[in-house]
Amino acid sequence: MKPIQLISPVDGSVWLERQPLSRDDAFAAAARAKAAQKGWAARPLEDRIALVKAGVDKLMEKKDVLVEELAWQMGRPTRFGGEWGGVIDRTNYMAEIAAKTLAPVVVEDSDRFTRYLAREAVGVVFIIAPWNYPYLTTINTLAPALIAGNTVVLKHASQTLKVGERLAEAFHAAGVPEDVFQNVVLDHATTEALIGARAFNFINFTGSVGGGAAIEKAAAGTFTATGLELGGKDPGYVRADADLDAAVDSLMDGAMYNAGQCCCGIERIYVHESLYDAFVEKAVKWVDGLKLGNPFDAASTLGPMANKRFAATVRAQVAEAIAAGAKPLIDPAAFPADDGGAYLAPQILVNVDHSMRVMMEESFGPVVGIMPVKDDAEAIKLMNDSPYGLTASIWTADAEAAAEIGAQIETGTIFMNRCDFLDPALCWTGCKDTGRGGSLSFLGFYSVTRPKSYHLKKVTK
Repeated sequence: MKPIQLISPVDGSVWLERQPLSRDDAFAAAARAKAAQKGWAARPLEDRIALVKAGVDKLMEKKDVLVEELAWQMGRPTRFGGEWGGVIDRTNYMAEIAAKTLAPVVVEDSDRFTRYLAREAVGVVFIIAPWNYPYLTTINTLAPALIAGNTVVLKHASQTLKVGERLAEAFHAAGVPEDVFQNVVLDHATTEALIGARAFNFINFTGSVGGGAAIEKAAAGTFTATGLELGGKDPGYVRADADLDAAVDSLMDGAMYNAGQCCCGIERIYVHESLYDAFVEKAVKWVDGLKLGNPFDAASTLGPMANKRFAATVRAQVAEAIAAGAKPLIDPAAFPADDGGAYLAPQILVNVDHSMRVMMEESFGPVVGIMPVKDDAEAIKLMNDSPYGLTASIWTADAEAAAEIGAQIETGTIFMNRCDFLDPALCWTGCKDTGRGGSLSFLGFYSVTRPKSYHLKKVTK
């Protein structure tokens, strides 16, 4: 079995190498998780909450080191720090609502019957986590799964192997038993074998549409529940009454932050024709202010993409669009760090349409296409003309109009005057090829628990 190598986008070096578990060792790890689950679930809820929060506290003790490790693994500039605010907020919110959400719902408690609905941990939760926000995306499921009484097996992306190790290290140091939360390194074949053998009771996967399809295929016939977040092509719509400067600043940050490698990043923008020219002019100025460079350089606001093959996908989409008539507005010469590999200059494209891959397929890089629209109806039609549905952003001074437009958009989340954001009190979900299921909010607990009904007839004389 070949070792899995983590190639750093910073310099192309092998930054980390790990040997995947053998099939026997992988099945043994899953068996240990199953054996440990009943004991973990039997602990008082408040104890599980305290241990999960202590695990996050332990993680924070090394946050400065972890920021540097993230730069080596996936290229995010160190000037932006880590993902810690979100990790803490999401953990705390899920801990705060746990008792109320997981409490039994009593239907009747009389001298004749006690009837209630309880929520019970599903058992073993398998998290397959992505590399783009490796701590945040893991904690979305890890925190509620452990709090609800499940054991967790984590398989992190090969691009962020160290993240899984750091999470396990922190949670074990806080007192979470090693069999309750295990980080494992697996190849695809062993992963599929485990899923096919029903080694897990819930599978949470964040990644590509192809990866999600492979998960569903492996789980076919096992009736294992899955939560799948598989990508997006998130739109922003700037109405005629929008605050133009605020829209430009937020939408361009949403398109370019993290080198565009955000699940809910902005990948296409529709602007009312009355604001179109001004928006484009300001957007170009905004992007020209970025600095592409080594993520350890404090001046760098844009680091390399996580892997040179990801950058190659974006380059191909841009080249095809230009060949088909799109106009690039950013001069790559202004970004000399672009090396043709992982370091990729940002780009804004106009004269684009939906016949182009760059407007229809997920780019997941620092490129965005901008189109003018004449009214809300055209914007809605274009926003819905996508195989994906994660978030959509509407820029307007009219909240009622935003809600009315939002009701017509096929997506998981509607934003007004903000984008590229996750609120732990709201369910993170999507539709169409973005996947199914949801995390966070009280509904996030429903993914990692199952309903159990109690109908207790009392003996009477």
